[in-house]
Amino acid sequence: MAFLRSVARCNSLVSRKVSSTSSVLTAGSIPPAGSSPRGILLSDALSADPNQASLSYLSQVLAGGHLHQRRFRSVAATATSNRAHVESKQQHQQQNPPSSPQRDPLDVGFNDPNAAFKSKTTFELIRAYFVYLLCSSEFLVENNMKLMKLAQTVLGEKLFTLVMKYTFYGHFVAGEDQVKIVPTLERLRSFGVKPILDYSVEEDLSQEEAEKREVEASVSSTGTNLSGEATSLPQYSVDKTFADRRYKVQSARTYFYLNEATCERNMETFLECLDAVKGATFGTGITAIKLTALGRPQLLLQLSEVIMQARNYMMELAGDTGNVLTHHKTIQDLERYLSKVTDKNEVKKFLEKVTSDKDGILHLFPWSGIINEDCELSETFRVPDPVTGQMRRLISQIPPKEEEMFRNMIRRLNTIVKTAQDLDVRIMIDAEQTYFQPAISRITLEMMRKYNTEKAIVFNTYQCYLKNTYKEVCTDLEQAKRQNFYFGAKLVRGAYIEQERARAAALGYEDPTNPSFEATTEMYHKTLTECLRRIRILKDAKEDPKKIAIMVASHNEDTVRFAIEKMKEIGIHPEDKVICFGQLLGMCDYITFPLGQAGYSAYKYIPYGPVNEVLPYLSRRAQENKGVLQKIKKEKRLLLSEITKRLAKGQLFYKPKGNYVPI
Repeated sequence: MAFLRSVARCNSLVSRKVSSTSSVLTAGSIPPAGSSPRGILLSDALSADPNQASLSYLSQVLAGGHLHQRRFRSVAATATSNRAHVESKQQHQQQNPPSSPQRDPLDVGFNDPNAAFKSKTTFELIRAYFVYLLCSSEFLVENNMKLMKLAQTVLGEKLFTLVMKYTFYGHFVAGEDQVKIVPTLERLRSFGVKPILDYSVEEDLSQEEAEKREVEASVSSTGTNLSGEATSLPQYSVDKTFADRRYKVQSARTYFYLNEATCERNMETFLECLDAVKGATFGTGITAIKLTALGRPQLLLQLSEVIMQARNYMMELAGDTGNVLTHHKTIQDLERYLSKVTDKNEVKKFLEKVTSDKDGILHLFPWSGIINEDCELSETFRVPDPVTGQMRRLISQIPPKEEEMFRNMIRRLNTIVKTAQDLDVRIMIDAEQTYFQPAISRITLEMMRKYNTEKAIVFNTYQCYLKNTYKEVCTDLEQAKRQNFYFGAKLVRGAYIEQERARAAALGYEDPTNPSFEATTEMYHKTLTECLRRIRILKDAKEDPKKIAIMVASHNEDTVRFAIEKMKEIGIHPEDKVICFGQLLGMCDYITFPLGQAGYSAYKYIPYGPVNEVLPYLSRRAQENKGVLQKIKKEKRLLLSEITKRLAKGQLFYKPKGNYVPI
C-alpha cells in the first residue's frame, strides 16, 4: 500500500542514518559508531569542539529519525484498517466505474449557488459564512495571530483545537494527517475535483530569528555571497532589511534554512505527500514543493546570479536579447566567436558541454550538468573569454562543503521527482522571489528534460506579475520543443509583488514587476493564449497535445472565464486534458466545483497538518481573504442564498452525494 510504503521508506531512512558510512566527516572529527547519512553535512553543527559537534549532530539526526518513526507508527497503528478499507473501495471503483458519470452545464457567470455548494453540508455552509464574516473585520484580521495565541492560552490545548476545527481550521485545512484527509479527498473526487496536496506545517519564527537564519544561510563560508565578478548584480545580494522573506508576503509559505538534517526531513514530508496523493486519488493528484525547503538559499542565490551573468555572456554572441533560442545560432557560430581564445583545449571542453538540437542549433548555456549529483558548480561555470583570450569563472570558487550542499539539494529533488514518476503523481515546483527564480526555473526545466519524456510529471510555476513572464514561457516552450520533452506550467499572478517592489527600490535595481493589476492580467492572458495556441498547433499536426500541460491557478473569475472562452475559440476540449484549473481549499468554491461538475479538470490546493502547527497558514488565509473583499462579498451572497434555500426545504441535515468522475 502506498501509505505503508512511506512507513517503510522512513524506517529505511532511519536505518541508513545509523548504518551508513559518512562521506563528509570533517577533518579532526571522530566518527561515532553509527555515522551520518550520505549527503548530510556534519559541518552544520561544528562548534569549537569538532568531536562534540559530530556527536551532537548525530544525536539530532537520530532524534529526528525517531520522531519520524513515532509519528509513522502512531498513524499506522490507528489507520491500517482504514487504509485497507479505502484502498479496497478504490479498487472496486476502478474495476466498476460509473457507467455514465454525471455532468452539469456550466454557468460561466459562476452565479449558481447549488452548483457551487452541493458538495457541502449545511453546517459547512454556515461555518463558511461565519469565517468570511470574520475575514471582513479589519481588526480581527490584522490581529488574527495574536488572538489565536491568546485563545490557545485561555481555552487550553484541547478546547482551542476543538474551536479551530469548527471554524478557521475546519474551513481552510483538510485534516491533521494523510489518513484523516482521505474523506475530504474522496468527497472532492465524487464532485469532480482533484487535489494538490501540501503539508502546511510552518515554523512560527520571530522576525529576528528569521533574519538571523537567512543571513547566515545566504553568505558563503568564504565571506562572500555571490559571484567573484567585480560588477556583482545587486538583485542577487543579501540585504538584512529583506532577510525575513515573509515581509509583505501574505499568500506564500516560507522556509528558512536551519541545517541539512532539516532539509532531509522536508524531503521525507514531500515524499509522504506523494504517497498520500497516490493512495487517495488514483494517481490524478499533484504535490506542491518549494526548492528553498530542500537546500541552502545561498546556493540558489549564487546559481541565479551566474545564470544572469551567463545571459549577459550570451548577449555578446546572440545580440541584445541574450536569448540564443530566438537567434538560431549554431555550434559553428560559437566556435568562430571563441576563435581568439588561446587555450584551445579548454575551448574544446567547453564546446563539448554545450547542448544543441539535431540541426546543431544552440539551446542555452550548458546547464544539463547541474542536476547531476556529482556536478561541481565551480567547474561547470567556466567560460572562454574572447576579450582576454583566457577562461574565466562566472561564479567564484565554491568551497567543497558548499558544493556538497548543492549536490544534497539536487539529490533530494531527484529523489522526490523519481518517486513521483514511479507513483504516477505530478510535482508542481512553486515560484519564489526573483533573486531565487532563475535557479529554480533552470533546475525545474532540467528536471522536465530528464523526467517528462512520456508525460508531464514536473510543472514549473510562472508569476505573471513579472515583466518578463511571457518571454520566459516562450523560451521554455521552445526549449521543450527542441529537446522533445513534455512541458508543464502553472500560471499564477504571484505572491511576492509588494516585497519585490520594495526590495528593488531599496537596492537600486529595476523593478521586475508589472506596474498595475491590469498589466498583470494582460500578461496572464497573453501568456495563456500563447500556450493554447501552441497546443492547437500540436493538435493540427496530429502530435500529442499533452506535450504542453497548463494549470490556470487563479481565484479571478474573469481569468477563468477568459481561459474557457479561449479553449472554445481555439478548439481545445476539457477531454484533451491539457488545461486544468486550481484554487485553494476554502476559497472560491463557486468557481472550482462548477468547473469540476461540468467536466473540466479542476483542482483544490489541499493543506493539511496538526492544528497548532498550521496557525501561520491560517493567518495568511485570513489576510488574503481580507484583501479580496469583493470575492468574499460574492461568495457570502451565494452562501446565504444556498443556506436560506436549504432551511426553507428542511435540509438542515443535507448529506452531499456526488456521482461525478474527474476528467
